[in-house]
Amino acid sequence: MELSEILSELKNGTIDCAEAEKLIRVAPYEEMGFAKLDSQRKLRQGCAEVVYCSGKKDEYLVEIFQKLYKINGEVLGTRASMHQYELLKQYLPDIVYDEESRILRIEPKDKIRKGKIVVCSAGTADIPVAKEAIHTAEFFGANVTPLFDVGVSGIHRLLGNLDVFQGANCVVAVAGMEGALASVIGGLVTCPVIAVPTSVGYGASFGGLSALLTMINSCSNGIAVVNIDNGYGAGYMAAQINRQSVKDN
Repeated sequence: MELSEILSELKNGTIDCAEAEKLIRVAPYEEMGFAKLDSQRKLRQGCAEVVYCSGKKDEYLVEIFQKLYKINGEVLGTRASMHQYELLKQYLPDIVYDEESRILRIEPKDKIRKGKIVVCSAGTADIPVAKEAIHTAEFFGANVTPLFDVGVSGIHRLLGNLDVFQGANCVVAVAGMEGALASVIGGLVTCPVIAVPTSVGYGASFGGLSALLTMINSCSNGIAVVNIDNGYGAGYMAAQINRQSVKDN
């Protein structure tokens, strides 16, 4: 049943509010032949469907972005190329692209952002993953404060910026090599920490596995870990935590 039909039946008294809510939460997807867009995801989960751009055919990508933009008035795309940005800009002139994080965003210019998330990177090589988290959390309605290059090899850089964490609802700690940054931050803050291991490091880091294992085995409390280089996943989770913290404010 389409959303318009559900609302019409509610208006006519055929169904009550409880039944309408139940139907809306399991409302149909948008059938496009090559894709089935989850057009009602925002109603169910609070955040609309996001487009993973890498590997998608040009014509598929354009149609998906146009359809999601029509439905939601905004779209977030991850792991996009410059070619894909230039292609989409022909159809959606207001779309913006950050080449470092490979994030595409088109959204209302007057979007309201609330709360506070801090996104830290251990080194400058970790910044692309950190920026993926930043763009994602901002897109989903959070105020984000970045703090780059505060890894443990010069821990005074982190300790000299502890005021940045005041009032944060969540911290995202992005680090490669041995991934110790998350454990240190976890011992200094009162809010949840989302640890993001990156593939930055020499041979024995095994493409981020070393950092992943360090973060999983952290003795600091309140740390959760996402997959290697998964800035998007960290930003999404941080935005959810932030939203729960500010929803009654």
